[in-house]
Amino acid sequence: MNARLDLLGTVAPGAAESEVFRLALQHAVGELGALGAAMHIRGPMSALRLVSAVGLPAVLTRSWEIVDQEGPSAPALALHRGNGVWVPMEAGKSAARPVAGPAGPAWPGSGLAALPVSSEDRRIGTLTVLAGDRGEPTPRQWDFLQAVVAWAEERLRQAPPPAAPAHTELSGERLRQALAEVSVASWDWNIRTGDLVWDEAALDLYGTLPADFTGKIENWMRAIHPDDLAPTLAVAQRAIHDHTVYEAEYRVRRLDGSYGWTRARGRAVYDEQGEAVRMVGVGWESNESRSAREALSRALRHMSDGFLAVDEQWRITFANLQAERTLGFSEQKLFGRLLWDLPSARRITGLEERCREAAVQDEPVGFDVRSPGSRRLYHLRLVPGPDGCTLYFTDVTDKRRLAEERQSAERATAERAARVAELTADLAKATTSQDVVDAVARRVLPPFAATGLLMQVIEGDRLHRVGAVGYPEEFLDLLDSRPRSSGDPAWDLIASGTPLFLSSVEEFAAHWPEQAAAGLPALAGTQAWAFLPLAASGHTFGVCVVAFDRPRLLNDEERTLLTTISALVAQALERARLYDAEYARSRELQRSLLPQGLPELAACTAAARYLPAGQGMDVGGDWYDIIPLSGGQVALVVGDVMGHGLPEAATMGRLRTAVHTLADLELPPDEIMSHLNDIVGGMNEESYATCLYALYDSTTRTCHISRAGHPPPALVHPDGSVHFPEPAADPPLGAAKPPFETIEMPVPEGSLIVLYTDGLVESSKRDIDTGMADLARLLHTTHEDGTSGDLEHLCDILTAGLLPTDQQAADDAAFLVARLHALPEDRMAAWPLPKGPKAAGQARRHVRGQLADWGLDDLVPTTELLVSELVGNVVRHAKGPVRLRLLYGAELICEVFDGSLTMPRIRRASESDEGGRGLQLVTALSERWGVRYTPTGKCIWTEQVLCGLDDRTGPAPGAQDLVVLDPGLFAADLDALLSQDGDEDADPGADADADGDRGADNAS
Repeated sequence: MNARLDLLGTVAPGAAESEVFRLALQHAVGELGALGAAMHIRGPMSALRLVSAVGLPAVLTRSWEIVDQEGPSAPALALHRGNGVWVPMEAGKSAARPVAGPAGPAWPGSGLAALPVSSEDRRIGTLTVLAGDRGEPTPRQWDFLQAVVAWAEERLRQAPPPAAPAHTELSGERLRQALAEVSVASWDWNIRTGDLVWDEAALDLYGTLPADFTGKIENWMRAIHPDDLAPTLAVAQRAIHDHTVYEAEYRVRRLDGSYGWTRARGRAVYDEQGEAVRMVGVGWESNESRSAREALSRALRHMSDGFLAVDEQWRITFANLQAERTLGFSEQKLFGRLLWDLPSARRITGLEERCREAAVQDEPVGFDVRSPGSRRLYHLRLVPGPDGCTLYFTDVTDKRRLAEERQSAERATAERAARVAELTADLAKATTSQDVVDAVARRVLPPFAATGLLMQVIEGDRLHRVGAVGYPEEFLDLLDSRPRSSGDPAWDLIASGTPLFLSSVEEFAAHWPEQAAAGLPALAGTQAWAFLPLAASGHTFGVCVVAFDRPRLLNDEERTLLTTISALVAQALERARLYDAEYARSRELQRSLLPQGLPELAACTAAARYLPAGQGMDVGGDWYDIIPLSGGQVALVVGDVMGHGLPEAATMGRLRTAVHTLADLELPPDEIMSHLNDIVGGMNEESYATCLYALYDSTTRTCHISRAGHPPPALVHPDGSVHFPEPAADPPLGAAKPPFETIEMPVPEGSLIVLYTDGLVESSKRDIDTGMADLARLLHTTHEDGTSGDLEHLCDILTAGLLPTDQQAADDAAFLVARLHALPEDRMAAWPLPKGPKAAGQARRHVRGQLADWGLDDLVPTTELLVSELVGNVVRHAKGPVRLRLLYGAELICEVFDGSLTMPRIRRASESDEGGRGLQLVTALSERWGVRYTPTGKCIWTEQVLCGLDDRTGPAPGAQDLVVLDPGLFAADLDALLSQDGDEDADPGADADADGDRGADNAS
């Protein structure tokens, strides 16, 4: 509060009166948090006149312009009593009908606080504050208002006289001077008695000599033009009744007998019962403004647009000539008529509602309406004013039509430009030739209403079809089989290198009569064409044909656009063809590195999928494999070389080859992983790969698993439960440090195992845990509904569920599904053998008896020979317990186990060597043979096919001079030669030579 007073104190003496009023009101409103404030100054005829206002809208200030200083309003009470007054607002009263004073709507706690303003010991006006909902000012706030008034009084005394008279004068004399100079008359009419008080300016304004003035209202009535008296009295009566400001314009007779236009404004004063007592106001000449308005009226009268003026009740007060012609009535018939009564207005749906809504919002509005009769389109603009509204309407039918045509042309141009931009963007993203064809079909055919698209490129001496849309298959088959000829449209166009546009079949026949006679257009179902050569890098390499199923004449703009498009297509197609060639080479390389087919094994049945990433031509490093091993074992492998590209694919090929080599050596899974880790580590620092190696033994129904940075396999038990065995998560190959962990798990008969790479279960939208859960759900569901029996169908289900076609895959994916089978117990037989020479004979007896039980008598002689040789080697060179096992599966497998780690090696025996031919005999008599390490030593094994004895007529490879005698004679000879103590049961295999091949020498 003190700060505001200090701020006002900085205003230098000599400030203008208007500035003093404004500052005083602003600080009063700011300190009290009021809604607004006003300053009134006394004038003649007992009236307070508004000289300044802050924060009050025009609807309120109009009612405050003239205030009766003898009335009950807050300003009048403050002026009369000489001190501050508080007048609460009455609820339900409006600015148009004040009770306590001129104010606006009432709010709880609102009211008027007024203080008198004095000059030279005379009260000259009031300062009034319209408070909000805070109620009457506090004593401290009253003190502040009084201090502001005191500051204003002091500055007003120091203010210079105004340069021009105004209604802000401070004394009666100065105000009368100012009013006289601006020819403003003041009047005071006693409504009850009819007494009338005029000042000198009023006598002059109304053409009355002082001697003729009787002081009655009749003086004023005699001065008014007879035609204007009745409407003017009606306006005054309405203002008194409605408690509004009285405003009127009429003609009065001057002293010289002529008539001039006068404007008057006033307000009625009411007693405590609300009855009108007096009306005070002012008047002034309006000839000049009236002349201006008449000039404006003449201009409006002849303007080309229709113009209507309506009052607040929507009655027409003015209409120009264009409005008369449009509405079909003269101005005399329109004047005073309600706008909505006009037939043309009634026929326009929603016109009244829209006009009334614009008037309520007090904002100009414009909209188009269509005349029901003539169907002409008019733009109507409605502008609200203080006394009604003005309406302008313009015939915009032709203008709108031209605008629509222009917009349609601009839209078509913009659409074509957008199509070209979209085509350019699609071609930039196109990678394959088919992508280019699809982009052109999608972006070019629709805007030109074309129905066919054909792209051909030169390959050797023929045209290769890249793609086609909208052509019958029989036509395309005929096209592909056509040889090169000079009368072919495509070859002719490529030779000329110039676009050709044909609008009808007749034009086609004129260029190629033989093709037309052969019915080529009818077979293609086309009747118009745009032949566009495809040229890039300085040569024409193909043709693009845009065809239409009806005659079509393309204009110059369309031809230019198609020619431009053909250049874009040629560049994109050339780039795509390079990609296609590179992509084909990459895929061919990858296909050659992956298994060409999965082996058919008794231990498992399998199916697999390799799914390349959705985009890009780089090949990946994912692979899978099934490696059959000895003794009913099979190795299941899946791996992933990190990255994409030819180096990664080459790394994958090297690893797959290494896995095959290491698996053939019958190494345990952890040792295989260690060797693979050394291989990857020796490549380069940036090479890493993941791998999972699962070794399944169908005789023991166990599976040994080792993995390096790879997701665990999914094992589906016969009851449908899905389990993920979790060996330790060793780092990827190339970053790991051996040893690798291997887990052993039992596998029930008929179990399903799924090996996969991370691309199947992991993506940018799905983490690996969620993907594995989805995989488990699919596997369980397929088991429940019985669809897991067909492994190929199961692969399709997993692919669709985990890698849907509508989602681009960012990584390659490979997976292997295998159903594991156990070798039945009755198909396996094993016996321990003695360490001495009797082992061979006992082994032969076991073989004879077991093969007889299995019904394999035809294999007895050969199997006896094989067992004799294997056991002879073991007895002669090995140590530890000896054991024989026979496995009857898809082949007959003979296995001899011992406790030695010494590996037998086959060698080529010379003619003078006594031995060295035993393993050659094993090679000749078996399908394949080998040796593998076991936890306690080694196992030598052979495999024989079950289709009967080998019926080869010539000598076996590697056994050029071998002559196989009767097995019985061979066994007897062996027994005799190898027996050291004369025992008839001596084992012939005990006399094998140092390299394990002595027994073979006795058969020579």
